[in-house]
Amino acid sequence: MFKSDTSTSHTVRADRDAVSSVKFSQELTAAVDVWAEVHQTSRSEAIRQLVELGLKAAPAHRAGGNHDFLAIEALAVRQITALLDPQLEPDERERRISRLVYGPPEFSDERIDLPKHEK
Repeated sequence: MFKSDTSTSHTVRADRDAVSSVKFSQELTAAVDVWAEVHQTSRSEAIRQLVELGLKAAPAHRAGGNHDFLAIEALAVRQITALLDPQLEPDERERRISRLVYGPPEFSDERIDLPKHEK
């Protein structure tokens, strides 16, 4: 039995796992085949397992987009400000807050949440 969603062009089977078709480069196909052979499984099972591993490793997308990140950043700034010595010069206060919230500049290339800049 098929269930069809009129808002999309795909069909979902209610009683079986969905079958998907993907197009890979020859290099990627070869890499998947090697992984499948090492793990003694089929290509389709290897692809399923690799996708599951990737989804577990990737940070989940949170609803609300940048608003969540902005709220977290604002909370961090408030907490850091409360802990800083009130006698600090304003420039030093801003430098410390920035360094704690955004990390030291020497590690900015390692951040996965920031866009990469061409060198």
